[in-house]
Amino acid sequence: MERLNPEGIPRKQLSFVLTQSRRVHEARRIDACLLCRHSRVNDAGLCELCYSMLDGEELRLATRWTVAGGP
Repeated sequence: MERLNPEGIPRKQLSFVLTQSRRVHEARRIDACLLCRHSRVNDAGLCELCYSMLDGEELRLATRWTVAGGP
């Protein structure tokens, strides 16, 4: 899936964006998922649905945000 919402980032860029603390902090500040722009995001800046679709490198990076608080 390329994009859930045209305002969100493309899925292929998610791994890179999860290494950019400024982008993740901004998503958390405005409470909008990085991918779909839905509200109620976790510490990685992702909503519950988008977080559940992650795998591989994306999941590893997002988990570091939720467990350790950063990239």
